[in-house]
Amino acid sequence: MAKINGSYEAMYILDPNLSEEATAALVEKFTGLVENSGTITEVDQWGKRRLAYPINDLNEGYYVLMTFTAAAALPAELDRVFRITDGVMRSMIISKDQ
Repeated sequence: MAKINGSYEAMYILDPNLSEEATAALVEKFTGLVENSGTITEVDQWGKRRLAYPINDLNEGYYVLMTFTAAAALPAELDRVFRITDGVMRSMIISKDQ
């Protein structure tokens, strides 16, 4: 039986050189995308943190952790949007359901 709704976590790292307004706009964009098709449990903005290894010659990134519940198709769409959005350095979406 196919699952209708699942629980997910999305972690993404934004370019630290973005302005505060641009960073807030990107977080709002991703939050709005999830809210259109699912329910957000929490958006935890960790802020600028040192990266484990340099990405695009940058040693810092702006970390955001988003927990949400949505249909199975939403994580694929969210991942696609992460990949085509300028300013997103890395992203990962995991299913919390076993």
